[in-house]
Amino acid sequence: MGKIIAIANQKGGVGKTTTAFNLGACLALDRKKVLLVDADPQANATSGIGVEPTESDASIYECLIDGYPARDAVMHTQVKGLDIIVSRIDLVGAEVELMSRPDRERMLARTLEPVKDDYDYILIDCSPSLGIITVNALTAADSVLIPVQAEYFALEGIAQLLNTVRIIKSRLRPQLEIEGFLLTMYDARLRLANQIFEELKGHFGDMVFTTVIPRNIKLSESPSHGLPVILYDPDSRGAIAYTQLAKELRQRNKKKK
Repeated sequence: MGKIIAIANQKGGVGKTTTAFNLGACLALDRKKVLLVDADPQANATSGIGVEPTESDASIYECLIDGYPARDAVMHTQVKGLDIIVSRIDLVGAEVELMSRPDRERMLARTLEPVKDDYDYILIDCSPSLGIITVNALTAADSVLIPVQAEYFALEGIAQLLNTVRIIKSRLRPQLEIEGFLLTMYDARLRLANQIFEELKGHFGDMVFTTVIPRNIKLSESPSHGLPVILYDPDSRGAIAYTQLAKELRQRNKKKK
């Protein structure tokens, strides 16, 4: 049975989407079967991995609102072993449409249940909010991976996210765990970046990934080419970092078994 990991932080611009599709690609290239679920109306994970949303018969919106089967919504990507359920801008409307539904927090869990055995990992790219779609993602997930930007306000808002995780754990998904905190946009030359890493380690200890994601021009360029960085420039610092993250994630999960 696959492990569902939500990649979440209500702050925008912290590297959630970059992490979702690059981590997914690196896991797939290591012969894991991976499903990427784009749960952000901006659909950047969809375009970043080189998929055109209009090519799909259905997006995550139809799965959530109309009960469209997830297996029929899955599209293959150019990375062997990496599939995607795309997002479109109409997902914005799902926030309102779900509010009147009973058991509205569990719609994504129900959507993904039939395909969970098809994959080793299901990665959910969450939107930068703590709205009902993100709550659905956390309720469907086994764990949450939290990207944290190596900048001054990095820890701002984490308390709010952790409080949301605690509420979901107590009321909706007792199995939900913190997969780890991932420092992104890291520049080792800056004393502030190193201070933030030490502060994270001081607060959260082993929950902080040893791997850090550097600021890297190839990492920034690759989505505009519709490629994960491991295909765009496999020798770049960004590609090496996400390969290392995939390895660290696998090792952590082996230890938990």
